[in-house]
Amino acid sequence: MVSLTFRGLYLAAQSAPYPGQPASGPGGADYRHRSVAFYDGAARADGFWLFEPADPKPDSAPVVVFLHGYGAYNPMVYGKWMKHLVARGNIVIYPRYQMNLITPGPERFPANAAKGIRDALALLQTGDHVRPILEGVGYFGHSYGGAIAANLGVHWAQHRIPKPAAMLLCQPGTGPLKGARLANYAGLPADLNLLVIVGEDDYVVGYEFGKLVFETAIHTPNRNFVMHRRDTDGQRWIQASHAEPYCYDLDFDNGVRNYTALRVLQVGRLDEVDFHCYWKLGDALLEYSRTGRYGDVAFGNTPAQRSLGHWADGRPIRPLEVFLPKAAKAASAAAHP
Repeated sequence: MVSLTFRGLYLAAQSAPYPGQPASGPGGADYRHRSVAFYDGAARADGFWLFEPADPKPDSAPVVVFLHGYGAYNPMVYGKWMKHLVARGNIVIYPRYQMNLITPGPERFPANAAKGIRDALALLQTGDHVRPILEGVGYFGHSYGGAIAANLGVHWAQHRIPKPAAMLLCQPGTGPLKGARLANYAGLPADLNLLVIVGEDDYVVGYEFGKLVFETAIHTPNRNFVMHRRDTDGQRWIQASHAEPYCYDLDFDNGVRNYTALRVLQVGRLDEVDFHCYWKLGDALLEYSRTGRYGDVAFGNTPAQRSLGHWADGRPIRPLEVFLPKAAKAASAAAHP
């Protein structure tokens, strides 16, 4: 039995967009729910946190499984992104797959994450929780969480978790701890909608794992490889580091202050990369997988997909670079300029 502690209701939607955030559309501030109900069931290494839409509380909602990076078992790390996902109408399950930075070993991470997903879904079927819609489930993963997401995407049936319809791998990789990675990803579902995003200045895990997934997912035709590069207008910098998906929110702080949490508090920031890369592409990917809308934003190397917004003077920020499956060799070359 999972031990669950209620943590409270928190404001989710903003009264106005964040600076640089579009007012509507993928990544935008056209929110349907004003609050998020946050539940803590993560006392164990295979536990989970839950984020449910509220104010108004729906009877049911689609699901996003959000797989954190190594050591990021403090749910504040991606808190603003998860608030955004919930305010747009999603239940977010945030599995915990490690107890601390030492144990368990990485070979246990996928099974632990899967246990957390199963337990979270079972809990959502009880009491006054928002009931989960199990069609169109999205799996989002950052860093080691991206490797776990890809692993679960191959072995979803074995782990008795929902089949992924959408998968967003954000700067995925394992570094030297390779226990959760596979030799190839040809086993990903043929009907999966897959985006792999890497950063030009990711010196933590680099591009190698993202390339591996993209190039070996040969039975998954609807996949794009996205390269994000740094830019400046002479006043501000748009970074392209491993830290770009971080957008902490202290509403969800569980008090953990390990290396990862301290690093997030030091370097995490909310900017155009969140709104026009990770949030925009994630929203569009989910919507396309569920309703067929926003396919031109999620896929295809279109201007809408590539755009990172504009500087204060109206000039466009350096756009994303997108590679399609037929350009896998070009993507590999771009990763080693």
